Amino acid sequence: MKTHSKRYRESEKSVDREKTYQLKEAITLIKKLVPVKFDGSVDLHFNLNVDSKKSDQMVRGTVVLPHGTGKKVRVAVFCKGEHEREANDAKADLVGGIELIDRVAGGFLDFDCAIATPEMMKDLSKLGKVLGPRGLMPSPKTGTVTNDIKKAIEDVRRGKVEFRVDKQGGVHLSVGKFSFNENQLYDNASRIIEALTEARPASVKGRFVKSLSIAASMNPGLKLVI
Repeated sequence: MKTHSKRYRESEKSVDREKTYQLKEAITLIKKLVPVKFDGSVDLHFNLNVDSKKSDQMVRGTVVLPHGTGKKVRVAVFCKGEHEREANDAKADLVGGIELIDRVAGGFLDFDCAIATPEMMKDLSKLGKVLGPRGLMPSPKTGTVTNDIKKAIEDVRRGKVEFRVDKQGGVHLSVGKFSFNENQLYDNASRIIEALTEARPASVKGRFVKSLSIAASMNPGLKLVI
């Protein structure tokens, strides 16, 4: 049986496990819990009524958080020619063509977001089994396959994050850092909930979100009103 830390047990005293909280109420309570020693994250956890094996029930998209993510995002850009200069000017962390693809194929994955020009996708396809499971494969649907490299990088720097349902029907996204104030966390969380609602597949019948909770790093979660 898992034993929680003294800090976790102290936070747990403030949480009513049987209660379903309104979002603003939950965030106010989370900010009063005993924090971890580092600046942890506050995360939303969705359980969706979808079958991720069905192509018409795949939930995927992007959302720009009003107050950003609170963390530095390392951006890799797969491109060549003039686009390399553009990517470097936009301060991408990693820029390259075939040589960068080979480096990733060899096990290098020290980046959080990948952007590619359309001409690179044929070569990049061989990394599907490496980047796909990690949610790093560039896609036109999320704006990460584009010739407008500068805009794509700027969007990521502003707080653009990608979401995708997993095999269990879950979507897990950070709404910011524990150090964010209540309004910042509320604005970001509200925008994520709105984006997920807008991404509902037409083929889904009945309730789309089966359950929703919010939790700070290494602290008990709170069930939210859907």
